[in-house]
Amino acid sequence: MADTHNSPADDRDAVPATDRRKIALAAVLLAIPVVVLIAVPHYAKEGPELFGFPFFFWYQFLWVFLCSALTWCAYRLTLAARRPQGGAHR
Repeated sequence: MADTHNSPADDRDAVPATDRRKIALAAVLLAIPVVVLIAVPHYAKEGPELFGFPFFFWYQFLWVFLCSALTWCAYRLTLAARRPQGGAHR
């Protein structure tokens, strides 16, 4: 007769319950910089300047920080989406 008892190893390999809405929101946050920065004609211009830098350069440099913030938010959302329903922290 087959043993139907779950071993501790089975529990570790189980996929945690996931909130799909939070994962979808994280995906949107990660897609924003890709969509915005792929549209080069939108920002391929010289003006307005910021501290002597043409718009083309400072706009992309601004997105370095925005991408970091959006990636961090997506990471936190992913952690929250996989957290047990009780909301307990590790």
